Amino acid sequence: MKILVINSGSSSIKYKLYQSIGGDHDFNLLAQGGADRIGIAGASVDCKKPDSEKVHQYLELPDHKTAITAIFQMLTDPEKGVLKSLSDLAGVGHRVVHGGEDFTASVLLNGDVVESIRKNSVLAPLHNPPNLMGIQAVYELYPDMPQVAVFDTAIHQTMPPKAYLYGLPKEQYTVHKIRRYGFHGTSHGYVAKAAAKELKRPFEKLKIITCHLGNGGSLTAFDGGKSVDTSMGLTPLAGILMGTRSGDLDPYIPLHIMETQGLGAEQVSAMMNKQGGLLGLCGKRDMRDVLEGYEKGYEGCIEALEIFVYSIQKYIGAYAAVMNGVDAIVFTAGIGENVPLIREKVLENFGYLGVKINKRSNAANKTLISAKGSKVKVLVIHTDEEKVIASDAFAIIKAKKK
Repeated sequence: MKILVINSGSSSIKYKLYQSIGGDHDFNLLAQGGADRIGIAGASVDCKKPDSEKVHQYLELPDHKTAITAIFQMLTDPEKGVLKSLSDLAGVGHRVVHGGEDFTASVLLNGDVVESIRKNSVLAPLHNPPNLMGIQAVYELYPDMPQVAVFDTAIHQTMPPKAYLYGLPKEQYTVHKIRRYGFHGTSHGYVAKAAAKELKRPFEKLKIITCHLGNGGSLTAFDGGKSVDTSMGLTPLAGILMGTRSGDLDPYIPLHIMETQGLGAEQVSAMMNKQGGLLGLCGKRDMRDVLEGYEKGYEGCIEALEIFVYSIQKYIGAYAAVMNGVDAIVFTAGIGENVPLIREKVLENFGYLGVKINKRSNAANKTLISAKGSKVKVLVIHTDEEKVIASDAFAIIKAKKK
């Protein structure tokens, strides 16, 4: 069974094509690529097969429907493609950022599900509408193609009210659904389960803190196999310092800026989401550039890196307290998987928990980087959100066929 995974953004679409090779979680990657600059001059579509060079094509992509068409044409190209025809494709799995309280798991798409995703766009106005564009494009082109929605927020629906409710008048939750939702759910769930497997212990018996550290970042606490707290909130703006996002703020700061500087809501939103974080502190949004400045002794980069590390330390400490202990800490995503200095700095304050790092293993980005005798195991695990989406889509479509 072949499953296409689509991550549709406002002006781009990323995809991966998988072939199931046995169980529900065993897949081979057949191809990956995307469409870029949709609706903008210089648009293109590309495809790369394992052990082959990328095929790249420039063409006009005025909308998502045209982009999806171009992707399917590239995948079914007689010479360079990987599908004989679209009938080889069992279905499509879509990443959907926000499912609100409507979805606690991945679901087969239908009219009601699409309407719920549209309704939840008010909670993720930058993400859900583009996700829907990808879904709608496939519907219009291939109405009989099974499609599955996999939600970033679903895994966090196990959080208790004490973790997800804010100190606002209750009707803000009951009527307007303002609460903590959390994001990066497919990544957090994948690496937490992978860590349990690596440690050869039941996931349901472990207390795990997962650190998804990339341009966007969040932490999640898993206790008894369930997400019990996570650092992002109503939106992906909350939590730790990120590439361009401010992370946690005194909630009055935006109002204060609007009142004293005469800025509107859109301007303040842009400041917090696109002009803040590492970029706002030192002028560099990419951690590789921040690290270069740090090594050269640039004060702004040193300060930004320290604030980034400090914000992560606070959440790890909080989640260890919330769960009354921690068995494993997991690092993943671009920064979490590839920057030993960040991991070492984050963990240097957790000797009181019994954390001991094997510096050689950490420097080599090994999977297990905690030293022998460390009471808390520390792991570095490559995340694979697309494989999670493929796995969920495969299981749902397979069950539908029975």
